[in-house]
Amino acid sequence: MLASRLNDHARARGAVAPTDALLRYRNGQPATYRRHDLMWKRIGRQLPWVAVQGITTHWLRHTTLTWVERHSGYGVARAYAGHTDSPGAATTTYIKADLHAVAAALAALTGQPHPLAVAESGQRFPGQEAEDGSGGVPGWNPPLDGS
Repeated sequence: MLASRLNDHARARGAVAPTDALLRYRNGQPATYRRHDLMWKRIGRQLPWVAVQGITTHWLRHTTLTWVERHSGYGVARAYAGHTDSPGAATTTYIKADLHAVAAALAALTGQPHPLAVAESGQRFPGQEAEDGSGGVPGWNPPLDGS
């Protein structure tokens, strides 16, 4: 429901592509960083605990990504944050998550279904059954040492 309402808001304010900014002025222009800062100051005046805790848009992002990393792993958190193209440690080259994993993390975080989220199915790479002799048995993983 929240995602649907946010989508409606973005479209009503002129967003067209899924990558367009969500929060926009009435004239359709994306909200600026300064606007976000002012918004959180106003919220903090109404809800003092927001000011005391130093809650900002970045704080929400940090908290959300920490939750995603703890529940879905580093690769999913990295993709969720949109950091898939940024350079990092060498191992980040091998740690990847697809859109379905990110959607599943969002569904878990919000407690609402997501149309792109799919449960882990034990899907194997094409041709792996013949290589490892498992016969395609879900959940069977060949030993890493080749024995």
